[in-house]
Amino acid sequence: MKHSFGSDNHSGAAPEIMQAILDANTQFQVAYGDDEITARAVKEFKKILGEEAVPYFVFNGTGANILALKALTSTYNSILCPENAHINVDECGAPEKMTGCKLIPLRATDGKVNAETVKAELKGFGFQHHSQPKVLSISQPTELGTLYTPQEIKELADLMHSHDGYLHVDGSRISNAAASLGLPVKSFITDQGVDALSFGGTKNGLLIGEAVVFFRKELAENFQYIRKQGAQLFSKNRFIAAQFEAYLRDGLNIALATKSNSMAKYLESELKSIPQVKISRPVQTNVVFAVIPEDLCKKLQEKHYFYVWDETTGEVRWMCSFNTRKEDIDEFVKDIKSLI
Repeated sequence: MKHSFGSDNHSGAAPEIMQAILDANTQFQVAYGDDEITARAVKEFKKILGEEAVPYFVFNGTGANILALKALTSTYNSILCPENAHINVDECGAPEKMTGCKLIPLRATDGKVNAETVKAELKGFGFQHHSQPKVLSISQPTELGTLYTPQEIKELADLMHSHDGYLHVDGSRISNAAASLGLPVKSFITDQGVDALSFGGTKNGLLIGEAVVFFRKELAENFQYIRKQGAQLFSKNRFIAAQFEAYLRDGLNIALATKSNSMAKYLESELKSIPQVKISRPVQTNVVFAVIPEDLCKKLQEKHYFYVWDETTGEVRWMCSFNTRKEDIDEFVKDIKSLI
């Protein structure tokens, strides 16, 4: 496959990340996270998220989301989320199966929920026939590449806390959010009262591995057992930790995300002159959504890999990655124009 606009998961690993894995492979280390490399990676997390941050490494994003939510809930609870949330649409029912909780999807605008919509579902407390609302899970960026402001996150966190609940953030592209906002992750996550964060990396240059981060020690009290039961404990944990150490040290994660974000903006600018392509969502991170004619879509997919987001409207999704080049976008736009 040549360059893919299908997903940032289609890209490879960044050279610095591959080197970190090789460097971690030069000596014996204690297994299951009791090693020197993991200890150093934890320190990097605390540098960017605050000393109260308690990170645990897992294999993948679905595992990170499920186990974070499981740590925050009991089986009789419900989890609120945007209707297009990854946990609701793209995790094959795993969150409900593994947590035992009911997911309650909420109406979202450009991928975001607001306090008014959330508050309407904070009901039935103490009523034994009703699943008890406990967690609101949002994505930053959203599934549509849009962003919550720090104030919006604080408002949602405060609302959940006022009902004895928690705010979880699915941050599979959290570095893209930080790069776009021009803010450190701490300023819009830790400082705004988020309780748990799924900190992603594989969509932005890591080979394998994500992290679950709690911001109150008591929330992580039993997580080592939850992770083990959830089959997300890696015996050679140092190879995930080594990637995160290199990723967070000296802002590599932000540099990689800045590149993919800038490529999406470049793609947007190049498409604006084509009347048959209608940009359908705000371009705030590393994705462009557009509505294009069906015949153009089919012909273009013969040359380039990308997904149709909504078959009823003809909306497509074009993702940019840390290693997307201007030449890749120029070729893509040239092909669109020639097909038209």
